[in-house]
Amino acid sequence: MKNVRPKKKLGQHFLTDLNIAEKIADLLEFENYQKVLEIGPGTGVLTQFLIPKTNTLHLVEIDQESIQFLQTNYSSEEIHLIEADFLKLDLNRIFSSEPFAIIGNFPYNISSQIVFKVLENRIQIPFFAGMFQKEVAERICEPPGSKKYGILSVLSQLYYETEYLFTVPPTVFNPPPKVDSAVIRLTRKQNIDLDCDEALLKKVVKLSFQQRRKTLRNSLKTLNLPDNLREDSIFDLRPEKLSGDDFIHLTKRIGHGNISN
Repeated sequence: MKNVRPKKKLGQHFLTDLNIAEKIADLLEFENYQKVLEIGPGTGVLTQFLIPKTNTLHLVEIDQESIQFLQTNYSSEEIHLIEADFLKLDLNRIFSSEPFAIIGNFPYNISSQIVFKVLENRIQIPFFAGMFQKEVAERICEPPGSKKYGILSVLSQLYYETEYLFTVPPTVFNPPPKVDSAVIRLTRKQNIDLDCDEALLKKVVKLSFQQRRKTLRNSLKTLNLPDNLREDSIFDLRPEKLSGDDFIHLTKRIGHGNISN
C-alpha cells in the first residue's frame, strides 16, 4: 500500500480499520445481493471482506495507483475491475437490466452525486450502503423538521428505507479527514408507486430547498402557479416542514393546476 498515495483532488481518505471494514461488508446479505459494485476500493481494505460474500464483485476505481495495486493483489476470478469515473459509468453496460447492490467508502467530494445517481437507477439497485461524511449521512437519514432535512432527505426517503448505523472517527483513515464520518444503509421500498409526476416532484423538491428560508409561496414562484392554488395553506410552510408524502400531495396539486413554465 506504500505505492498508493491518497489524493486530495479525488477526495480520498483510505479506511485503515479492519474491524470497521468488516462491519460494512457484513451489511450485505449474500442470498439477496450476489452482484455487488464497490465504489472507490482504493487499497482494498473493504474489498477483502466483500469477496467471500458475493458471487460477482465489480470494483470501479479512477485512481491509477489504486488500480495497479488491486490488479497486483487480486485475481480476475475474485474481482472485475472497472477503470472509470462512477458518475460517468453506464451501469446498463455492466449489469444489463439485472439488480445489484452498491457499497463503499465513498469519496466525500462526490458522495451526494453518487446518491443522486443511485436514485436515478433505483430500479436496479435494491441496496446501497457505506461510508459518508457524517453531515451528508445525517442529511440522507434526517426526518422532517430540522435544518439538516433537505433535498437528499426527501428524495432518498421516498424510495428507500434509510438507516444511520454508526459514527466513525477521523483517526481510522489515512489521511484523517477534518470531520467525523458515518455508515448508513438504504434498502429500497417494495412496490413503490408515488402516484404523481416524478419529474415534477423532483423539480418541486429542488426548487423548494434552494430557498429553504422562504415559504413555498415564494420559493416556487418560478412555477407561475395559479392564484387560487397559491392560497392553499401548505404554501405558508417552509420546505423542511413537509414530509415526502406532503411533497407528493403538493406535486399532484401543482400538476392538476396546469402550471406554466
